[in-house]
Amino acid sequence: MDWPGATQVAATIRRLERIDPGAHRRIKGLRLVTAFGTAAMLGMQPSIGNALTGSLAGGFALWASVSEGQSTRARSTRDLAALCASAALGAAGLALLAPLLAGIGRAGPELMLATGAFLAGYLRRFGVLGTGLGSQIYIGQLLAYGGGLGPRLLSGPAEHPVSVAAPVAATEGRWLSTELVMGLQAAVAAIIIVALNEAVGLEESAWAITACVYVIANTSAGTLERVWRRLLGTAIGVPLGLACLPLAAHLPLLVWSAAALAMIVYAMALPERYDIACGAYAFTLIVTLAASGEHSIMLLASRAWETMIGGAFGLATALLLFPLKAPSPTAGSPAPESGQPGPG
Repeated sequence: MDWPGATQVAATIRRLERIDPGAHRRIKGLRLVTAFGTAAMLGMQPSIGNALTGSLAGGFALWASVSEGQSTRARSTRDLAALCASAALGAAGLALLAPLLAGIGRAGPELMLATGAFLAGYLRRFGVLGTGLGSQIYIGQLLAYGGGLGPRLLSGPAEHPVSVAAPVAATEGRWLSTELVMGLQAAVAAIIIVALNEAVGLEESAWAITACVYVIANTSAGTLERVWRRLLGTAIGVPLGLACLPLAAHLPLLVWSAAALAMIVYAMALPERYDIACGAYAFTLIVTLAASGEHSIMLLASRAWETMIGGAFGLATALLLFPLKAPSPTAGSPAPESGQPGPG
């Protein structure tokens, strides 16, 4: 005899199997949540480090797990080590060089993020691992830029597909490679946002820079689609997160559990549904910031408009700075649109 709700549960399981055959993406989601929690807790042990090292360790492990896409344990271990090392390199580089830019202006140290933005695009030419390495360098810079602010732990990019499509060939006659153009587009957009922050002051400019970095795709049309999907997901995820703020103060364990579930949804949706992945990630960011002690509604809500700013500048550079087009049919079949890894 069926128990109450059995039909609905069976229907949900069937839908999950259609979305995620074999549960591979669900397993990946559990892996990245586990990696984040384990690394963060180890990093905060008194005998090892403090809140800052816990923040860095958790961030490195989370995004390395998102970026890694190998099929064997040996190769996964190799790539995870390389990805974490790249994040550490990015963090160390920013920590050492950003003080030299402090004299330029209030937003001077942010200029270092433009180098990571460039590498996040350019290193795609070296395949899945190269894409992850470039993204991790930027993430390391971003986490270091946040200093010791634990609540900003999840402010980095997070929508890395499990596998990355081959780059679209450059338009006939183009003397710049597709990956070089993508890097330049992301870097120029980042520099413009830094200048805007210096001029008028943004609530959380790093979120805008991150958005512009990860909407850049290998065609202008692909960038437009990613901007639209990112904005749509963020517009849904942020209000849902804000609606859960009353729970953050009284039921933090429930909030963290909801965030973990949202990251599993993110891992499942990412390859085909960038909008859903962005929504799940935006929700996670808002509720974890609130559960960690950030109570400024202005800052939390700024996730939405900072994403709009970053998306707008990313799209503008994609359309105006060496715009990329899919090759003509005579040049071969175009590869699927491939964007950057990045948060919702």
